[in-house]
Amino acid sequence: MNRFEGKNILVTGGSSGIGAAAAIAFAREGARVAITGRDATGLARVKAELGPNALALVSEAGDVSAQAALVAELKAQMGVIDGVFINAGVAKFGPLAQIDEALWDSSFDTNVKGPFFLIQRLSTLMTRGGAIVLNGSINAHIGMPNSSVYAASKAALISLAKTLSAELLPQGVRVNVVSPGPVSTPLYGKLGLAPDQVQAMAAGIQTQIPLGRFGTPEEIAATVLHLTSPESGFIVGTEIIADGGMSQM
Repeated sequence: MNRFEGKNILVTGGSSGIGAAAAIAFAREGARVAITGRDATGLARVKAELGPNALALVSEAGDVSAQAALVAELKAQMGVIDGVFINAGVAKFGPLAQIDEALWDSSFDTNVKGPFFLIQRLSTLMTRGGAIVLNGSINAHIGMPNSSVYAASKAALISLAKTLSAELLPQGVRVNVVSPGPVSTPLYGKLGLAPDQVQAMAAGIQTQIPLGRFGTPEEIAATVLHLTSPESGFIVGTEIIADGGMSQM
């Protein structure tokens, strides 16, 4: 299929994992894709898969001024935007007693404040019939120990989908959320844990997933593309949970 032929798509956090998988899937269906992230090397690697018309822009997701600069660059390079996947985020965990203000600020800046002001600015470039998909998390629902700040930031992002839907719908832009459960991505290598600790944590999590395995970035990307495409035109302000049944346990 070529559901996105001639469309301009932005994927934040597109240098690896779910973001890279979504960007590649969009490009395979005809889209011109712009990806952002902090890892210039990772962005260059993904851009090579996206084709010569793709854009790879280094941008800090939690920096409001960087979001303004990003939108200015997108306007200059693409003119209009038809679809957005707000994927960039951070996952920092710790028990209540060890959480400090810096961790809180970093989490909310990257997961909530940056996305909010990026969408605010992007709204002037979005075409009628366009769609925005936010990357939430089942952590907003399951009360997992040590995830309080991360879960709260994702809960705020999920809430934004409803209110932003109400505000953007008059201009023909839909906003929805995909909330993944455990997915095999490089995120698990960025938790500051030793490899054996990561393996033990992953094994423990896997026992809580009815399907008995982690999801793949490509599976989440498929839901993102569905929510961005016209075929989901009657889905507005909704959260789709893709977690192998974990949150139903």
